[in-house]
Amino acid sequence: MAITALAINCTLKQSPASSSCDLLLRQSLAELEKLGVKGELVRAADHTIKPGVTSDEGDGDEWPAIRARVLAADILILGTPIWLGHQSSICQRVLERLNAFLGEMDDQGRMVSYGRVAGVAVVGNEDGAHHVCAELFQGLNDCGFTIPANSCTYWVGEAMHGTDFKELNETPEKVVQTTAAMARNCLHLARLLKESQYPGDPDA
Repeated sequence: MAITALAINCTLKQSPASSSCDLLLRQSLAELEKLGVKGELVRAADHTIKPGVTSDEGDGDEWPAIRARVLAADILILGTPIWLGHQSSICQRVLERLNAFLGEMDDQGRMVSYGRVAGVAVVGNEDGAHHVCAELFQGLNDCGFTIPANSCTYWVGEAMHGTDFKELNETPEKVVQTTAAMARNCLHLARLLKESQYPGDPDA
């Protein structure tokens, strides 16, 4: 059973700037690859994602192509840095665009995002990882994604210090273990949903 993954990096930096979020997402995709999952990475800041809550906000909007890649994947990993205790503004915009799924149904009355699982990757040098994960989990669940057990991985440095995740000499073992667990659990649930989709609306 082929399972695919898409990771969206919501750093505020455009390519080719280095990104701690990019590093953690690549590590997440590498763990999935070990399990036979083919994945790809998108940096949201490299694209014009217009504000709004529809799937297509008109001329110049590059979200529709990203949306198509989200729906083509079985697993979505949403990655963000922490800014002022919250997810990045770009990450919030991605969630707002995913919000369109609430009004988009398949022929059985299910949201078009049903049957897909989501995980979260968070980096920062301040407190707030659990808060950000909670916000993203709720938003992703509202938009039709299923959240596996322990489907977040994160690293936060000591508060008020300037060290970034990408500057570490090696990834802490606990982060490695957490990332691997997220990959395993996302794959497990994605396989189950692929075999047995959510029931449709009998009145649809």
